[in-house]
Amino acid sequence: MARVDRPDVPEVYVARVDAVLAALPQCRQEAAWTGVRWRVRSSTVAHLFGGEDQLFRLVVHAEADEVVAFEHLGPPYFRAGWGRDVVGLVIDDDTDWTEVAELLTDSYCRQAPDSLAARVSRPEPPAG
Repeated sequence: MARVDRPDVPEVYVARVDAVLAALPQCRQEAAWTGVRWRVRSSTVAHLFGGEDQLFRLVVHAEADEVVAFEHLGPPYFRAGWGRDVVGLVIDDDTDWTEVAELLTDSYCRQAPDSLAARVSRPEPPAG
């Protein structure tokens, strides 16, 4: 069976993710085995890549309730097949970049040491 190539992630997508994560303490962009990832120290915060199906995906770390929500929402959201707290979404022209910024910030705060996460301002969750 012929190998299907993965597309390079459009620079505009990389720039939008980087605009959020580069502003966070000690978060850096680097090449991944495919696509681009962002790390804080040795922990991956986000991974943006093109799939063999030619779609672009962003995976992040999330709280347990977000994981359950992503499982039930369906496309463009999904639960990754690895890691119990890894979720993702397909990135395309209809992506809600405000939501992506929130997901990226939450992922950073989960992966960063407490001393770094404490320096990040996050909106208060709605009272309920």
